[in-house]
Amino acid sequence: MKEQGKAKRGIPVKSDFNSWYPAIVEIADLVDKRYPIKGMDVWKPYGWKTMSLIDSITRSEMERTDHLEYRFPLLVPEDLLEKENRLVAKLKAARDAGVDPSELRIEEEDAGFKKEVYWVKHGGENELDIAMFLRPTSETPMYNMFSLWIRSHADLPLKTYQIVNTFRYETKQTRSFIRVREIHFFEAHTVHKDEENATLQIQEDANIVQNILDKLCLPNIISKRPLWDTFPGAWYTTAADVIMPNGRTLQVATYHHYRDQWAKSFDLTYEDENGNIQFCHQTTFGMSERLLGAIVGIHGDDSGLILPPSVSPIQVLIMPIATHITDDVMIYSNKIKKELDENGLRTKIDDRNIRPGNKHYDWEIKGVPIRLEIGPKDISKEQCIISIRTGGKETIPLNNLIPSIFSTLESINEVLKSRANELFDKMILPLPKSDIIDGNIVFSEPINEGIVYEFPFDGNDADAELLERKTGITLLGECNRPYKNPLPCVITGKLTTKKQHLARMY
Repeated sequence: MKEQGKAKRGIPVKSDFNSWYPAIVEIADLVDKRYPIKGMDVWKPYGWKTMSLIDSITRSEMERTDHLEYRFPLLVPEDLLEKENRLVAKLKAARDAGVDPSELRIEEEDAGFKKEVYWVKHGGENELDIAMFLRPTSETPMYNMFSLWIRSHADLPLKTYQIVNTFRYETKQTRSFIRVREIHFFEAHTVHKDEENATLQIQEDANIVQNILDKLCLPNIISKRPLWDTFPGAWYTTAADVIMPNGRTLQVATYHHYRDQWAKSFDLTYEDENGNIQFCHQTTFGMSERLLGAIVGIHGDDSGLILPPSVSPIQVLIMPIATHITDDVMIYSNKIKKELDENGLRTKIDDRNIRPGNKHYDWEIKGVPIRLEIGPKDISKEQCIISIRTGGKETIPLNNLIPSIFSTLESINEVLKSRANELFDKMILPLPKSDIIDGNIVFSEPINEGIVYEFPFDGNDADAELLERKTGITLLGECNRPYKNPLPCVITGKLTTKKQHLARMY
């Protein structure tokens, strides 16, 4: 009967993840996908508040690490895109040729972002002298300004960030939070005096990412992306991937080391302590609403969302029961809410005139961590009953309410971490044994969908291409957690501690 009730409300079982995920983001009132532009959802208040709480965690990390928040314009003139395209084309060609970029002269420009941007070519009825586009990311507008701001070594480091909407003309199938055309985007851009300081920034970025993902209870794989999957404007790219319940990986954060490549294109220089002009070194760090998509996908269940307490818009939902019997129920409910609010908790009283079962069901779908019931009998016993979204009920005395609530929220957090780690570990399996026969790799058993394969690898690009072609899935790159003991590379047989993963990616 319970499953039938869920079917009536339109919640597929989570084991059918590809149906469950798009259904739950709407049923839980996070977004409305009916806006007449594909890939541009309308954020509903509950979803937007959750995303804003994720942003607040990010802002806290930025303040801790002395980044300053900026706000750059949405529109970018076409000539700046041309400058970026020339740089990216040159770096890509140099990488493909295996030479230093300074040795190349590129006559033809790569299309770069041109195929992905939304263009603005008229102001009212007047055609613009220079076409503009909606930012797909912000290297070009930001670096154009950085070159005006930085003059001396005293201006460094410059550590900036912004949380804005970016736009990309996504041609693949869109999916709320995971693949969209209007992206809620965090980007940090930093400028340093040399490569060493930029490298230290990358290390700080790695720490920031793990702090954020830990608060969201999201285990992840950290990989240095392979050369062909590195942004052409970067020296190297590192990415954090979570594993969704269908076995696909979702890239939720990337950080790039640019060296001085962009500085040379944007004339970003400074005068050092000796009066010499030097090119700056730069890094970038990006995340998006994919963080919310990962929370939905990893923590939710057949009954709806389960939100980590750190980002749940309502941490404690108060449900007055049998208010028609005595006014004391609402008096006590308001008293409890005031006490919880004063202790920094996000609360709400649901005093709708509907059955308690319906209230429970509604807030269960929305993933509220704690539902607290207070009725006439509870008042007489000076107690209340709490329902815990991760499972179970408890009766707690009102005189110990605050410590009990904080303890329960912490236990919910630990349960979510434990469940997520269990899913994470279950999704990763060793790559089946293989042999190289006539230059082709032959596996001892089939490569299956819904699995992330782990294996030792110390081969070259051709070896990696062989693996991707044979398995039909993507190499994530060298993992930052190597094997403790050397193992033979699956292609070369050479002993190595380097760990790689193959996965189907979103």
